[in-house]
Amino acid sequence: MTVTPTHYQVTDRNLALELVRVTEAAAVAASAWTGRGKKNEADGAAVEAMRRAFDTVAINGTVVIGEGEMDEAPMLFIGERVGAGGPAMDIAVDPLEGTSLCAKNLPNALTVVALAEEGHFLHAPDIYMDKIVVGPNLPENVVDLDASVEANLKALAAAKGKDIRELMLCTLDRPRHEDIIGRARSMGARVTLLSDGDVAAAIAACLENNEVDIYLGSGGAPEGVLAAAAVRCVHGQMQGRLLFEDDTQLERAKKMNPGADPSRKLDLTDIASGDVLFSATGVTGGTLLRGISQNNGWTITHSLVMRSKSGTLRFVEGHHDFSTKTWR
Repeated sequence: MTVTPTHYQVTDRNLALELVRVTEAAAVAASAWTGRGKKNEADGAAVEAMRRAFDTVAINGTVVIGEGEMDEAPMLFIGERVGAGGPAMDIAVDPLEGTSLCAKNLPNALTVVALAEEGHFLHAPDIYMDKIVVGPNLPENVVDLDASVEANLKALAAAKGKDIRELMLCTLDRPRHEDIIGRARSMGARVTLLSDGDVAAAIAACLENNEVDIYLGSGGAPEGVLAAAAVRCVHGQMQGRLLFEDDTQLERAKKMNPGADPSRKLDLTDIASGDVLFSATGVTGGTLLRGISQNNGWTITHSLVMRSKSGTLRFVEGHHDFSTKTWR
C-alpha cells in the first residue's frame, strides 16, 4: 500500500481524537475518588484506565515520560510499549496531574497525554526543571530564563502594550518561589499562586481568553515535557533547564540524553519537537477545563485536544452512557 501525505494527515487527525478517549477514560476513573482524601487510589485508578485505553489506539508507542521506572510502576512505566500497532511514537503521560487536587476536590486536576514522533521528546528524569512560558504572537525570545524577573516583566509588558500592573504572573505556591513572587509584586504585577498543576498553568499562559500572561518557576521535569508539548501546539514560547540536587541525578540525565549537556538552557524544540499531539481532560473544574459531572445518567467530560501541525485547539464535551461503554 502506498501511503500518501493525505493519508498521514487523516491518520494524525484520527489520532488526535483517539487521544481524547484515553484522557477521558483516565479522568472518569479518577473522578470516583474526587474529594475522598485518597490521592494514591485516585492516581492508581487513572493509571489503570489510561493504560487500558491505550490498547485501542493505532500506534506503536513507547512511554518516555511516565509513572517511573519499570521496578517503580506496574504500568505506564518508562520504556513500556503500548498501542494497537501503527506509527512509532513517543508518549508522555501524566494520568492524574494534581493527585492532591483530586483527593481534596480542588481545582485544576487533569489527565494528560502527549504524542510525538519517535525521538522528539526530551527524556526527562523525575527531577525539577526551571520553566518560563509566554503565549503566541510575541517577539521571539521576548523573555529569557536567565533574565531577571524585572527584565522579563518589562519586556513582556512592552511587547503586549500593557502596563506592568496589568500583567498576571503564575507560579507554584512554594517557599522556593518567594523571591519570584516578591520581585513581581514589587514591580506592581499581580501573582496567581497554584498549590499544584503547572501543566494547566503553562497552557493558560498561552490562551488569549485567560488572565495569565507568564508562567515562571520550577516544577517537575516530566510535567515540563508535557507543558512543552502543549505550548508547541498553541505556538507559544517556553524555555527550561533541568535542576540537579546531586551527582546521581546528573548522571541519570546524561544517560537518558547521551551527548547533550544536561545543564544547558533548553529551548521549546529541545523539549518537544516534530509533530506533536496533546490531550487533557478535566477531573476537577478549573481555569482551563470543567471537571467530571453527572446529568440524568450521563457522565459528562470536558477535554482539550491540540495538534502542533495545524495549531487547532478543540474543546470537546463528551456525554457518556456507561450502559453501553466497554470501559469504566
